[in-house]
Amino acid sequence: MRQPDPVTDEELRRLRWQCRRGMLELDHLLSGFLDRGYRDLDASGRTEFLALLDNQDQELSDWFMSRSIPDDPVVRDLVRHIVAVVTPRRT
Repeated sequence: MRQPDPVTDEELRRLRWQCRRGMLELDHLLSGFLDRGYRDLDASGRTEFLALLDNQDQELSDWFMSRSIPDDPVVRDLVRHIVAVVTPRRT
């Protein structure tokens, strides 16, 4: 299996800025994903993440808090993946 391409500092700085939202909860969730899971995405996953950031805060919040489910199965899988990465595991 091919390793994902390395993420540049410039790319992370740009994304960190895009992950700043009007809702503190989204800031924490998206920033946490950048720190813990973004580097593991392949090129297509990174493109999907960028597209995800184009959605409105309220819609993102509803998806991440399971108040609604994205219609697009690709977005739905990405939302589930992000939640799984940032959710603390119980031991």
